[in-house]
Amino acid sequence: MIVVDTSVVLAVLLIEPERTTILKRTRGKRILAAPSLGWEVGNALVALVRRRRADYPAVERAWRSFGRIHLAYANCDISAALRLATEASLYAYDAYVIETARAAGAPLLTLDKKQQAVAAERGVEILEIT
Repeated sequence: MIVVDTSVVLAVLLIEPERTTILKRTRGKRILAAPSLGWEVGNALVALVRRRRADYPAVERAWRSFGRIHLAYANCDISAALRLATEASLYAYDAYVIETARAAGAPLLTLDKKQQAVAAERGVEILEIT
């Protein structure tokens, strides 16, 4: 089982350079996500349009591709995540992911360096993308 965050999903959907490595690291594994993942992906896709880096048809294709990813959504202790977010100066969404990984006892796959550092400090195993 591996917990993934939005940065990893977007790298796959948008065919970023890390995509191949991410697909290799997750192949055959159960992929677990915080309950907020879909909203975060949707928000990031709309932000691409606002920055004129994508148009609606591209967003729609990416969203359909997201729907084909086999994910399991985990419950997240929001209170614990909010405490973590305030203590570590994280976005709440990043803390939800860390708390999901911590509670599941699963390694975290993320491209976010600060999230990696905070998660490692909290005893969460980090999967490197090299």
